[in-house]
Amino acid sequence: MQRKTAVPFTAALFGVTLLAILGYPSIRTAFSAPATSSPNLQPANPTSTALVDTRQHPVIEAVFVLDTTGSMGGLIQAAKDKIWSIASTMAAAEPAPEIRIGLVAYRDRGDDYVTRVVTLSPDLDAIHAELMQFQANGGGDGPESVNQALHDALHSIQWSQDGSAYQVIFLVGDAPAHMDYDNDIPYPQTLTLAKKRGIHVNAIQCGSQQNTTSQWQRIAQLGGGGYFQVEQNGSAVAVATPYDGELAKLSAKLDDTRLYYGKTQERAAKRDKLAAEKRAKVASSPAAMARRADFVTSKSGKASLIGEHELVDEVASGRLELETLPAEELPAPLAGLDKTEQRALIEKKAQEREELSAQIQALSRQRTEYLESKVAENGDAEDSLDHKIFTAVREQAAGKGLKYEGSGPAY
Repeated sequence: MQRKTAVPFTAALFGVTLLAILGYPSIRTAFSAPATSSPNLQPANPTSTALVDTRQHPVIEAVFVLDTTGSMGGLIQAAKDKIWSIASTMAAAEPAPEIRIGLVAYRDRGDDYVTRVVTLSPDLDAIHAELMQFQANGGGDGPESVNQALHDALHSIQWSQDGSAYQVIFLVGDAPAHMDYDNDIPYPQTLTLAKKRGIHVNAIQCGSQQNTTSQWQRIAQLGGGGYFQVEQNGSAVAVATPYDGELAKLSAKLDDTRLYYGKTQERAAKRDKLAAEKRAKVASSPAAMARRADFVTSKSGKASLIGEHELVDEVASGRLELETLPAEELPAPLAGLDKTEQRALIEKKAQEREELSAQIQALSRQRTEYLESKVAENGDAEDSLDHKIFTAVREQAAGKGLKYEGSGPAY
């Protein structure tokens, strides 16, 4: 059996989001759970899962189950670079869906952790900050704890209970599952339950280990999903464009239009969260931030940009009357201003946001045209990770009424 080799991997943002996690309950719940060091499996508690109202708009819930052992450095970097374009790909459906993404990082028994779970959230900035912490390390004996990872993806993630949501798992790895562990739940058992709940499980194999191929194909078959094989680095389309730098700058300016209100502790937690996310963005490439700019100015991306308790959006939409907000809960830039000045500042921020969004969308269209021409020149797009994910989503989401006619993967 082929052995996997642990390789050094550059630390990106180790430990930068602890304070952010304190300010974001849905993320905190999953992340604060100790890394699974033994297969003490607990069943999910369906009554603890929040219901999602899909009557207003459809929902896509996607959980990426990533092998984070030493040989997976290239794929993990691709995931960090492409999370925003994957979200944009999913968001291209009609009607525009709400996108929720979750993560399960897995290694093996004896490593620093067996699994780390980041539960589903529409806040992709928070998910991106978590993803930036994932490092490739550990492993080494070939098979990994795939059984545990799939079990946690099904049972430790807070999936909605609404059957109209398109729910999907992407298992991404290069080594087969350990099938010789005591107290482990074999993947066929987990996948049977996933299929019963309507959750598709796709298997993306990195590399070409034969003992992984047969198992990944069976996982896809049992999970009602697709099997895809990509190169060890993920085979993602990675083309820098002349528009990336400007889009990254506009994305940062767009962030500065946000004003968050709340009690003192809530605003402090929000500041910490935003600071952690900003550090993750600084560590990202201009291309990644260009993809982020495109997504957060889309219909589906607004929830990720705005979040909760954002004063400009709530006042502009009429959901909040400025006069009803206690003075002690106002964001710092409004403190000390009279109501006329406060309204003027909110209107100014709203106008800036609208103008920046329009600039980003116009520039993003030029960027998309540039990328499509480059991809056409290379002629290998159908072998890319981008295209394989798009194909799976388009086919499977159709069963939930989501249509991707005339669209393709976002790069």
